[in-house]
Amino acid sequence: MVTPFREGGALDLDAARRLAAHLTESGSHGVVVAGTTGESPTLSDDEKIELLDAVLGEIGADATVICGTGSNDTRHACGLTRRAAEAGAHGVLVVSPYYNKPSDDGLRAHFAAVAGAAGECPIVLYNIPSRSVINMSPDLMAELARDNEPIVAVKQANNDEIGPIEGLEVLAGNDDIFAACLREGGTGGILVASHLAGLRMRELYDTAKTGDHDAAAEIETELQPLYGALSAAPPASAVKAALAMEGLIGETQRLPMVPVSASVREDLRNFIQNKEA
Repeated sequence: MVTPFREGGALDLDAARRLAAHLTESGSHGVVVAGTTGESPTLSDDEKIELLDAVLGEIGADATVICGTGSNDTRHACGLTRRAAEAGAHGVLVVSPYYNKPSDDGLRAHFAAVAGAAGECPIVLYNIPSRSVINMSPDLMAELARDNEPIVAVKQANNDEIGPIEGLEVLAGNDDIFAACLREGGTGGILVASHLAGLRMRELYDTAKTGDHDAAAEIETELQPLYGALSAAPPASAVKAALAMEGLIGETQRLPMVPVSASVREDLRNFIQNKEA
């Protein structure tokens, strides 16, 4: 879920509540707050917990609310994970440590420490080599799940490795592999385009779960122009531009995120107009 800000850059918790309700009413089983699309690198830990509290209060009784708590500093990840668990998060999303490129032994130690901080709060691993520089292999992630009880799922953003992983529920981490992940036995997805096409993506999910993967693929083909428009700019920027066009939230971002180009804005406007037609 994107993080709404007021014009001056402060959190807009009222808008966050409205957006969370809108997303669940539009087909999402739940939301992730303080993830990449939520501009998490620019949020303080206190802001992340404020956001979590607000969204839990709005939809937590009816939908799953997961909080991003990953960091490339293990102490930081442990502290934020502990705070999110104590605040009542239904789960935490923990990205593989970025930039400092730990070894597999370092990853084992990192996630063991985070699992210890999580208590009984479920952990969703986040494997995204395009951002974290390292790829966690399916074998390594299966090992992490086997050795750390709280680790139950993975947001898999490596498009080349979307198959089953022993001990983990696999969630598509990129919009364009949602249908393929479901076809391979995946549980669902943590997605971006569902901000704008939630009901259609829920239909894709429900169709795939019946075993009709050809029909699900047809829905995915229909959604490709939207996927393309959203991938032409940082996700937070593109989604916020579209949501602002729909009057749902403001478009304010925090640097280094900036408004989308005129061409991306036009593609998004065309999608919205076609959706409303």
